Amino acid sequence: MHRSSRRLLLQASASSLLGLAIRPALAQPAASTLPKGNITLVVPFAAGGATDVVSRLVAQKLGERIQRTVVVENIGGGGATIGAAKVARAAPDGHTLLMGTIATHVINPLSMAQLPYNAQTGFTPISLIATVPNVLLVHPSVKARNVQELIALVKSQPGKFSYGTSGVGTPPHLSGELLKSMAGLEMGHVPYKGGGPAMADLVAGHIPILFDVLTGAAAHIRAGAVRTLGVTTRERVASFPEIPTIAESGVAGYETWTWNAIFGPAGMPRPLVEELSLALQAVVALPDVQARLKDLSATPVGSTPEALTTLVRTETEKWRAVIQSIGGLKRD
Repeated sequence: MHRSSRRLLLQASASSLLGLAIRPALAQPAASTLPKGNITLVVPFAAGGATDVVSRLVAQKLGERIQRTVVVENIGGGGATIGAAKVARAAPDGHTLLMGTIATHVINPLSMAQLPYNAQTGFTPISLIATVPNVLLVHPSVKARNVQELIALVKSQPGKFSYGTSGVGTPPHLSGELLKSMAGLEMGHVPYKGGGPAMADLVAGHIPILFDVLTGAAAHIRAGAVRTLGVTTRERVASFPEIPTIAESGVAGYETWTWNAIFGPAGMPRPLVEELSLALQAVVALPDVQARLKDLSATPVGSTPEALTTLVRTETEKWRAVIQSIGGLKRD
């Protein structure tokens, strides 16, 4: 089978950005290898969060593309381990897929002693869907309008402030821990079972500070329900050019981000993997999907299985360096 050449440029340091050459063509199977009946896309977080938003978009368009019903099933908790473990135990017949993130495939393996799945051997990589920045938000009542004012406020009252995230060991959690380490802050961590519940408590004023994935926070930012202090990437985001980066706001060298990718259980037949990957690449390339992802502040990708495999390996090295730089990641 002929495949065009492919380059995947990734920098493994904590201050790297993803560079991903767009996918090569895979040969279309002569006959469909897709399973008959519904396909379940497991989202290992609660409904309403960033990963859920992207998952529902992809599920709808994938279903239309392959003429199957793709059902989103939210299985939150355990820092995304419960949902991921269910997919790892599923039959490799294409009926069960996972919307994975760096939490499920990178951070959890680096920070959990007893992970209920093997991130390296328990899954079949299918396609990287998109990359997404994280964002630092506060409730409007917090007397800080930029990152430096927040740092000064937290330092003036050590131990008083806590920040929320979508769960222990998630990219937003690591973003918060990295800021604490680099800025010398004392803040507690309030983990939720997904970004949706965490955002709801921020809007309601139950927590003062939130690190979230920008995809899930975008609508609340536009509505003015929260105050945005900075994005976690090295450069500003095109969809919110007015939001400064945390690095440019005085925390030099600060950078984190996340991604969403489709995985299946280990042992899926190669023709099935290729057919699903081709379908997902086509879905991500659709103009309305591209527009929606960019509106959510995500960068559309749509990769080959090989490119996703390389990404997981390289991201593991990058985040290992970050976790080591903050003295390890304590899991509940």
